Amino acid sequence: MGRADARRAQQRGARRAAKSGGIRGLFTWRKMLGTFFGFCLLIMGAFVALYLYVDIPKANALAERQSNVYQYSDGTVLTRTGDGVNRQIVDLAEVPKEVQHTFVAAENKTFYKDQGVDLKGTARGILNTLSGKGKQGGSTITQQYVKNYYLTQDPTVSRKLKELVISLKVDQKKDKNYILAGYINTAYYGRGASGIQAAAQAYYGVDAKDLNVSQGAYLAALLQAPSQYDWAVATPTGRRLVKERWAYTLDNMVEMHWLDKAQRDTLKFPVPDKPKPARGMEGQTGYLVEAANKELDKQGITGDMRQAGGWTFTLNIDKKRQKQLEASVDRQLESKLDRKGNKVDATVQAGATSVDPKTGAVVALYGGVDYVKHYISNATRRDYQPASTFKPLVLASALENEAKTQDGDLIGVNTRYDGTSKRPVVGSDTPFAPENEDNRSYGDVTVQTAMNKSINSVFAQMVVDVGPPAVKETALALGVPDQNFPERPAITLGTMNASTWDMAGAYATLDNHGRKVTPFIVKSAKHRDRTVDPVKGIGDQVISRKSADTVTSVLRGVVDSGSGQAANTSAYEAAGKTGTSENNKSALFAGYTPELTTVVALFGESPKDGGGQVSLTGTANSGRANGGGFPAQIWADYTLGALGGGSSAQFDLQDVERGEVSVPASPSTSPSTSESADPSPTESSDLPSQSPIETPSDSASQSPIETPSESPVLPSESPVLPGGGGNSGRPGNNNSLNQ
Repeated sequence: MGRADARRAQQRGARRAAKSGGIRGLFTWRKMLGTFFGFCLLIMGAFVALYLYVDIPKANALAERQSNVYQYSDGTVLTRTGDGVNRQIVDLAEVPKEVQHTFVAAENKTFYKDQGVDLKGTARGILNTLSGKGKQGGSTITQQYVKNYYLTQDPTVSRKLKELVISLKVDQKKDKNYILAGYINTAYYGRGASGIQAAAQAYYGVDAKDLNVSQGAYLAALLQAPSQYDWAVATPTGRRLVKERWAYTLDNMVEMHWLDKAQRDTLKFPVPDKPKPARGMEGQTGYLVEAANKELDKQGITGDMRQAGGWTFTLNIDKKRQKQLEASVDRQLESKLDRKGNKVDATVQAGATSVDPKTGAVVALYGGVDYVKHYISNATRRDYQPASTFKPLVLASALENEAKTQDGDLIGVNTRYDGTSKRPVVGSDTPFAPENEDNRSYGDVTVQTAMNKSINSVFAQMVVDVGPPAVKETALALGVPDQNFPERPAITLGTMNASTWDMAGAYATLDNHGRKVTPFIVKSAKHRDRTVDPVKGIGDQVISRKSADTVTSVLRGVVDSGSGQAANTSAYEAAGKTGTSENNKSALFAGYTPELTTVVALFGESPKDGGGQVSLTGTANSGRANGGGFPAQIWADYTLGALGGGSSAQFDLQDVERGEVSVPASPSTSPSTSESADPSPTESSDLPSQSPIETPSDSASQSPIETPSESPVLPSESPVLPGGGGNSGRPGNNNSLNQ
């Protein structure tokens, strides 16, 4: 029995040894090395076959380049761009040698020595393409020239492989100067300029032969991201990056001994000239195309891709509503201005954005008097403040966060606050005591009345009650950009920066019962090779319907009986808010009906170079320019026409939050004027005024103050409990603002 067991054990061991040896035999160093070299030979063979198969093609469709078509929403043509390519070929000898070197220093320091390709960069580009990261990856000047002149901009593996092969062949058959000339003459520099001659004219107003090394370094740096690095429209980040790349280019020239270090140290960044709009961009057309192009950039349709042509861009712009908006601005504003004879009138700029709150589609936009005369779009600019149009967002945040006053009352339509001017806020680490317009005090008022009158002291305290970080969070969720937006009580006055486009999105979200509305202008983008999905205009629920509908209920009161009465008409139901910034530098009306949300703004912009902000006071000899004046009048005229003469649609408001109202322990002893004692104070900020005198605002507020005329309690406002008019929260009282 022992011998049998031994034999069986011996047999099992032999089998295991054979099996183990077989596995090890498959992975010997010799076999693994052979497999690796075999794979390399296979790759080399494939590349040789590709090299033999791919020849240098004819130039790509420079002569066949198509225009791009921009259409209204109904398919009628707005404009065509790119009918003729803005390019003038120049000989390399006409370009100063030091300018030639800027492009080599910026893009490909080994250009004069390499074989025309960067294998590592190409491999990285292919891997990025396969992983969905687009056309990232390094390329030599030769490769970029081949891509521009022979191929396309499509970020595909096949195009990248063809680029590699053709670049090798071009480098063998053409000298370096020929390739460099081709590169700088075919590259796209932005501003519709292809080639260095067009770029020199577009950015510096000179011929290519007259460029200096500093200007050349900017143009060379620009090629990395033309739309982002154009100084005239670049963000602060874009400006920083292009200056860094400009410096990088010049430092590389010093390293390559193409520029003397002492000369390099004296060079200053050459700020380019302001852009000159292309033909066919007159009137509002240029503003519409510019807004569309910015959106297309974000969607991945870059300037290079658009420059190649063949696109049809259909915009959401409703042709009839667009014409109506233009006519309303002309009728309600431009016809009343004397731009040549009145210094104030010469500074007035108008802007507007109109959005369908059910889809997010931008149906009309007003960018300024004329794109070829005023390049900056007043509809999308963010260098002015939204002022008191921000106050409804403070209320929205209070409702959404179920915030309570310092006395513990839930904030709602009927909650009472102290409207005393210059009243210090209670409960804040940051002192703040904003002045009401004309330093007028109102005593205890409801939130509804405070919104009607735009009482600064009330909403300053409300920001503290909610918490500035929470208010900011709500505002960002609604669509206000995080630009110059500190978390302090003063934000109640709208001291951040936001465009009419931004505020139209925020108000459209309120109009859409709290579901996020993102304005978008491009309905579709089609090319024979691809299509691009538009921006998603409707998003998630960012505040509750209850909160949004309560704000709408309050804003109906502003139009019915408050500072926005100029927008009131029996032809439609409307909600809205006026706004006027510090020293009347901007004036806005943001309003909506159940079917349309529109924000109209005036800006005071100096006509001198630099275009600093100036006061609108005295516009059309009407005294103080304010949101309840020209902006509200334009809004009403446009809305009436845009709705075809009116609409029977009603706001579908649900579960409006009335708020809690506590009863004071004793009657008010405050010396401030109460509501009943001053039933009709004069409004100076948001209703039209004939007084040419501007009332200075409180320096602490950093914003002009608005005090609309008082109005009776609205039908939508529920009865206030008896005993209103408490003194809680006033200076010297440790209690809160509310009763």
